[in-house]
Amino acid sequence: MKPRRPAVILFTLALAVVGAALLTNVVPYKQIIDQRAEVAAAAAALAALEDENEILTVQRDALQTPVEIERLARQKLGYVRPGEVAYVVLEPPASATSTLPPTQVDPEIPEDVSLLESIWEFLTGADVLG
Repeated sequence: MKPRRPAVILFTLALAVVGAALLTNVVPYKQIIDQRAEVAAAAAALAALEDENEILTVQRDALQTPVEIERLARQKLGYVRPGEVAYVVLEPPASATSTLPPTQVDPEIPEDVSLLESIWEFLTGADVLG
């Protein structure tokens, strides 16, 4: 028994509609997945920045206290209170020798002379005379 022609056309049309629906939903679904990944990465970056912001806020607040200001003034600027004596400890030099590099006498570098000229100078004695 042969399938009727309208049934084949209806089946083909239904298959085309389902295929079109699938294709139109797959592409946006991939975009949605990509955007979710971007949102997750942005949320992680935001969390890291918020943590850093909290740390910086705590440091800023600590710098406003008199104790921290005094500690930094003593440590960085060498300030002392009236009546206190400040000592500066210097490290001894690494070696007792001079830090200047030793002087070396550079030998005179002869000008570029061809092989024949140097042989002639050797034979005539010009290389020894001057």
